[in-house]
Amino acid sequence: MKQGICVVKISGHCLDDELLLRQFAATVAASDERLVIVHGGGKEISRLQQQLNIQPRYVDGLRVTDAESLALVEMVLCGAVNKRLVRHLLTAGVDAQGLSGVDRGLVRARQMQHDEVDMAYTGEVESVRAQVIGDLMNLGVTPVIAPVCLGADSNFNLNADPVTSAIAPAIAADKVVFISNVAGVIVDGALMPTVTRAQAQAYIDSGVIAGGMIPKAQAALDLLAAGVTQAVITDLDGWRNNGGTTFVET
Repeated sequence: MKQGICVVKISGHCLDDELLLRQFAATVAASDERLVIVHGGGKEISRLQQQLNIQPRYVDGLRVTDAESLALVEMVLCGAVNKRLVRHLLTAGVDAQGLSGVDRGLVRARQMQHDEVDMAYTGEVESVRAQVIGDLMNLGVTPVIAPVCLGADSNFNLNADPVTSAIAPAIAADKVVFISNVAGVIVDGALMPTVTRAQAQAYIDSGVIAGGMIPKAQAALDLLAAGVTQAVITDLDGWRNNGGTTFVET
């Protein structure tokens, strides 16, 4: 029986914790699914910006990337974070290869448009070249993707959540898991095991889903619309134990 494909997006909140990285790598190694990994790194980007006296700016939970910050984003995401994650996966026995959306034109992007803010070098997905991932998976390699993507005249920094929601349907993934530092969608102190499209929009409108959880929830809804059957937001323990919040149409 052919293994299903699961795209796993791991948040930057988990990527500077050595214990969590070892646990994540061990979970990947034990999986019986074919995995594609997309990672963030916003926490470390913000830290480096602050060290260099560059004030991080956000709109609707998304980073506004100016030219100066783009160079830092490339250093952190494509360099330090990607290679750290690949190293832990290799140590756990996973045949992993790091790449970005730029490599082989994996993810092409354009400038993100916003009614009130110039998003500069913050991008949105234009297209995905699925063959790049397919070639690696056919060799038994686990791709580890940084969300710096290829534009016509520049690279762009993209939020890893919409990159994940674009890659998954392009490679006919069966499931997507967004791993963060929260167990899932929490309402009145309780974890919601499932959230419908209508509930998700109501939670966003009321502020229950806020900040960095907004692009995750929107990415999960985009996946459902694109035909991916399961989209889950959870933490590492939730992924290992089939927990978290699963988004459904109705």
